[in-house]
Amino acid sequence: MNFIFEQIPAGGDRNFAYLIGDRSNGVCAIVDPSFNPDAVIDRAKAQSLRVEYIINTHGHTDHINGNARSRQITGAPVAAFKEAMPSPDIAIDNNSRLIVGSVQLDFFHVPGHANDHIVIWLPDQRIAITGDILFVGKIGGTSSEKDARTEWNSLHLLLNKLPDDATIWPGHDYG
Repeated sequence: MNFIFEQIPAGGDRNFAYLIGDRSNGVCAIVDPSFNPDAVIDRAKAQSLRVEYIINTHGHTDHINGNARSRQITGAPVAAFKEAMPSPDIAIDNNSRLIVGSVQLDFFHVPGHANDHIVIWLPDQRIAITGDILFVGKIGGTSSEKDARTEWNSLHLLLNKLPDDATIWPGHDYG
């Protein structure tokens, strides 16, 4: 396997999109295509990769507004938490797994910032794509005390699951 991982600035509020690929198998997944899905898809094409999945960390507009264009260009299904709106083509639950070529993607449901929030964990590479729950130097915002308590519990769950040598890749360039 030739592992490919790219963090791609996607406009908006300093959003990041991600490309996760396996060059040996010629496939990839794109994460949170956001405001500039063409940039992410162009990177996949430049790497000679076929997009197998479009994955959303959560359903906030600044992360999913590139889904329709991404689907139009690639034909790939959208994978998101099972209760996300709009309903995803592939329903992700806590501890779900997708395989992209030979790259394993595990998912943790971590509500708080959004009820449908998931973190993508690549155990072989020790990479966590944390969306908007965990940034460099801060955590994601919440809209109520109840959501803040839920996020607190999710962060503890997440930090207990991730090893100390994990690298964190957030949904925005906030720090």
